[in-house]
Amino acid sequence: MNSESALLAPPTLRNRVLAFPLVRIFVAILFIVIPFMVVRTPLDLFVTDKPLRRAGALLLAAVVLGSYRAYVRVVEKRVVTELSGRHGVRELGFGLGLGAALFCTTIGILAALGVYQITGNNGWQIMLAVLPSSILGGVLEEVLIRGVVFRILEQWLGSWTALAISAVIFGALHLLNPGATLLNAAAIAIEAGVLLAAAYMLTRRLWLCIGTHIAWNFTQGGIFSVAVSGGASKGLLQSRMIGPDWLTGGAFGAEASVVALAVCLAAGIALTIGAAKKGHVVPGFWARG
Repeated sequence: MNSESALLAPPTLRNRVLAFPLVRIFVAILFIVIPFMVVRTPLDLFVTDKPLRRAGALLLAAVVLGSYRAYVRVVEKRVVTELSGRHGVRELGFGLGLGAALFCTTIGILAALGVYQITGNNGWQIMLAVLPSSILGGVLEEVLIRGVVFRILEQWLGSWTALAISAVIFGALHLLNPGATLLNAAAIAIEAGVLLAAAYMLTRRLWLCIGTHIAWNFTQGGIFSVAVSGGASKGLLQSRMIGPDWLTGGAFGAEASVVALAVCLAAGIALTIGAAKKGHVVPGFWARG
């Protein structure tokens, strides 16, 4: 078949099915979740040694990245530009700095208000126990929500609609966490859903949002010993929160605080403006004709 005939050939059934974005999202999730569970299940059942479990978390993060790469190459048949190594170190590093700075700003404001109080310390070694789970959480959630859901929806419905939908999904998933409420989920959707999607829009890669997510979780739990999305954390500093739930975040953690909401939403808006200035806002299919 010559090149002209190939261009005129009708698309295969496979391509017609995969052209529908919701199908691609479903297939991508299967590509990631199945290998993840194959590796995680024996770790959960047979590994009790804590250092080995921490190493297992890092292994699972690598599995997620590898599975996503496999999906893009096998199904979408393209280079995985959103995990480009050329920009990875710089953008990951910037994201780590951004996530840490945002949470330090949040906790600093809460401390200034007398809400967050330091009562002692647990020693620096305890931070090492929190780091692997922070890495796994950041990688898994960003690959699934921003790399799969947001990216594919954006190609179809445009940046703003994809941002709104992915933010709602991200917030709703946090309802599965211990002690979560609708207000907690709404806070996560607005602050993190906007911030992390904007980080992807700005760079068109996943490294910035992965780094921001990892550092936020690690700083929150590994340094300041604040609950992470409802899960109790023991980090470097012994601490306590005093005040109403809307200010402290309650049992869910400071990320559900009105202070975190304001700090992260401001950063998200700044990143969104930056993405718009770079021409990285994608219109919906109806605007593309």
